[in-house]
Amino acid sequence: MAEQAWSSAPGEHFTISYAGFNRPWAAWISHQLERLGYRTTTLRWDPGSSGSLTDALLDLLRAPGRVLLLLDNWYFRLGPRTKEEWTAALREVVPSHDGRLAAVSVATDPLPPTIAALRPVDLRDLAATEARRRILRLLGIDPSLPGPASTDETGPRFPHDPPAIRKVPRRNDSFTGRDPVLEQLHEALSSAGDEGARCSLYGISGVGKSQIAQEYAHRFGNAYDVVFWINANYRGTAREQLASLASRLELSVGQEIGDRIRAVLEALRTGRPYGRWLMIFDGADYMDQVDDLIPEGRGHVLLTTLTRDWSAARRAREIQVQPFLREESIAYALRRAPLLTRQEAHDLADAVEDLPLILAQTTAWLDTNPMPARDYIALIRRGEPSKVGIGLSEQYSMSFQTSWSITLNTLRERAEDAAELLKLLVFFSPENIPVRLIQSARARDLPQHLAALAADPIGWHTALRRLSEATAVRLDYEASPGQETVVDSVQMHKLYHGFLRNDLSETERDSLSATACRILVDADPRQPNEPNHWHRYANLFPHLKHSGALDSRDEDVQDLVLNCINYARARGEYRTGLSLCEQALARWRTFMPPTSRVMRLAMLQHSNLLRRSGRYQEAEAVGREGVRAFDGRPPDDPDLLSARNALGGALMALARLDEAYELYEDMYRQYLGTVGPENPRTLQARENLGSTLGLLGRYDEARQVFEENAAIRTRLFRAENLDTLRSNLNAARTLRMLGQYVEATSRQELNLRLHRDRLGSNNPETMRAEHNLALCRRRQGELAGAESLMRDVVARSIRVQGPRHPDTLAVQADFATFVREHGDLAEARTLADRVAQDYRTLVGDAHPYTIGAQGNIGLVLWEYGEREEAVTLAERAYAGMRAAVGEDHPWTLGTALNAAGGRHLLGDDEGALDLSRSTLERAVHVLGALHPLTLSCRAALADDLRALRRTEEAAKHEKEALQGLTDSYGPQHPHTLSVRRRERPYWDFEPQPI
Repeated sequence: MAEQAWSSAPGEHFTISYAGFNRPWAAWISHQLERLGYRTTTLRWDPGSSGSLTDALLDLLRAPGRVLLLLDNWYFRLGPRTKEEWTAALREVVPSHDGRLAAVSVATDPLPPTIAALRPVDLRDLAATEARRRILRLLGIDPSLPGPASTDETGPRFPHDPPAIRKVPRRNDSFTGRDPVLEQLHEALSSAGDEGARCSLYGISGVGKSQIAQEYAHRFGNAYDVVFWINANYRGTAREQLASLASRLELSVGQEIGDRIRAVLEALRTGRPYGRWLMIFDGADYMDQVDDLIPEGRGHVLLTTLTRDWSAARRAREIQVQPFLREESIAYALRRAPLLTRQEAHDLADAVEDLPLILAQTTAWLDTNPMPARDYIALIRRGEPSKVGIGLSEQYSMSFQTSWSITLNTLRERAEDAAELLKLLVFFSPENIPVRLIQSARARDLPQHLAALAADPIGWHTALRRLSEATAVRLDYEASPGQETVVDSVQMHKLYHGFLRNDLSETERDSLSATACRILVDADPRQPNEPNHWHRYANLFPHLKHSGALDSRDEDVQDLVLNCINYARARGEYRTGLSLCEQALARWRTFMPPTSRVMRLAMLQHSNLLRRSGRYQEAEAVGREGVRAFDGRPPDDPDLLSARNALGGALMALARLDEAYELYEDMYRQYLGTVGPENPRTLQARENLGSTLGLLGRYDEARQVFEENAAIRTRLFRAENLDTLRSNLNAARTLRMLGQYVEATSRQELNLRLHRDRLGSNNPETMRAEHNLALCRRRQGELAGAESLMRDVVARSIRVQGPRHPDTLAVQADFATFVREHGDLAEARTLADRVAQDYRTLVGDAHPYTIGAQGNIGLVLWEYGEREEAVTLAERAYAGMRAAVGEDHPWTLGTALNAAGGRHLLGDDEGALDLSRSTLERAVHVLGALHPLTLSCRAALADDLRALRRTEEAAKHEKEALQGLTDSYGPQHPHTLSVRRRERPYWDFEPQPI
């Protein structure tokens, strides 16, 4: 290859001229030269579509130093300019300035003949070392000089070496302009340094936000190790896609989605294994749906959104995206439809108001159809879509309506199969239309003409290709098991999606909706509680709304919706499940009675999801509505029992424990008599009865229920069955409450291992198991393990379920008491105050959880030395708990223990003694003489007796307390050591899960 003989001295200046499309090459070449001591300027060059191209090239020569032209296909399409213009301009400029000009080429198309005078060096298909050698020789620099050929820690990556992980939609070869927005975006993200940065591209639909984000990912992507695109329109889809990054990062993590998301977010936060990353969340229109998925750390986050919520909440810097500048519109139109004149391109841009989406549609049509441009533009200006046979909705601008109507009409005339397929596609989510699922549907589930098309691979692919060429449809390809590349899914712009649906007749909508629903029903695994199928439900979920499944009167379709709701509940996606459930109920109530099977199941799920979301009063109202629907039915009626089951959970949450107990005891008897002791419904009613017993403080009775249920479920359904796991977790918890710490810890360790294997770490059930194990370890005296586990569960529960979710409040309450005793007192006080306030908001002042949380604050104040306030809170908690759950409940005994300690602290020795003595008597009766709370009450009584100089009686009680603790837990257990040191016993309130 002949190369131009330049001779360059160290420190010389080079200007690198490049089309914006190839910025990665310009950045890499610049870095190579600067590492060798040369100065560089990278100059993004665009001659525009007007003015003299010769003058534009001459202006380029005003740049400092020698000019290196980085030539590619885009370079000669800028403007755009014709081949004749380029030939004339290059013939005039190159010969007289060849001493200042040199060129390298990465073009795949033939270069203009007149560029040959510069003898451009071809860099295509080269590795970094050879590309560097050729560039240096061209510029007269010794290629043997040492320097980085590919990527170093600070420099850009060689363009042929993509980021280690890249998942971005294919680059749009017709992308035009937008350079100011791209540079503004680059400056906003890169100026953040090590702090990381977030930017949101905000603008109306169709303005080109997603296209700008795609181009940014390709143009600036080589600066990152990870570039990852996430469709953020649906929370479930966004979670699945974010979780999929775990395997690409090679993180050691299970298959549960929450566990993988946590691992990904942690890896991005810490920068291990990759510190330079760009995460793009496309369609993040609802901040509350994806805010918890946005990673922290030193990387960059780019969002596209229709709203200004991200900037208002100061979660991202906003960059507003406007329609094309007129010159950008003209350049785009001339590039997409080369037969247009500049004036026609201007008129078309004016007719569509420079909106990129409509401009893309209109130019695509003009490029493939013979109608004169002036006639087409006139149709759009007049707004007469009816002339092409399309009915329209007033919600669309006239230019959009007309251009799309013409496109549809053309499709119907020239590609009927593609037009008919397009109709069906709009009954799936526009962000991810599952065309492989449609193609593989049973022939009987498709209209005859589409069944024939699906059976013809060539015809199917041809129809999709025509849609891609003529409409705003993007095809995503995937290699099939036989390595044949096929279209896996399709994306369609939401404007077109909505327009086409509105264009259909009612008869067509009903027919196509039924077809889409049948396809989804066939894809339903029908096992929503089975974790192995959860990814399949996540893929079905976004299509329910668009398919019309919520309005279907087909019971199979309604069961699909119920299964998706149940999947969301089982997976711990309570907010998502609740939203779907409420949408379904709103539709179903219009044509189904509340006593129907589907409505009964939906109302049961509604109540459960409301309760699991902490909306207890609403859950009770829904539960009572469900029970009223079956007034007059026999007490063993299955529908009535199911409705009562939902009500019982709400009653437990609202601490109406006696009512809940009566309800579940009766339900258990009814099921026992009708379906037998080992029926799943009987076991579930018994499990609920055990939970109520635990909340009533009847721990030993609850333990027996849970252990027997666990044994039956293990035998019938296996140890890893979700119901079996729950029974074993409940059994371990009640063993701990009974003071049987060793057995409780051993049982919970095994139970947690099964939870993690089955559900992953971020499932709410797993976090409850981790929470219980942390408490077991604390009671065992394993403080380091207890603290690390509990702190981790607090952080994950806040992230996964929110800071005010009931499960989060429970683990925060227990962590506050741990930190008070073994950590930072200030942290304990802040956390205890917040938990108490949140419980007050959640369940009111009279609820035992609010009362207990207030009592825990008193213990913190006690440590601070704020004695009067501490005693006031202790007495208030004792009185409140007595009123809430009765004199003999363990919670009341615990608050009495603290109140007696407060009296002792203030010198009311007689009052303390009276309360301590009566508390001990009740504790022995309720919990037994050897329960740890009973032994604490005995130690407290000894302390009060010593204060009144009744030493002999005090010694007797102290000896009994020490002997009981030593026999139960050993001489070195923290409980035993505390009594031996004569430290005043106290009791922490521990909220139990509902």
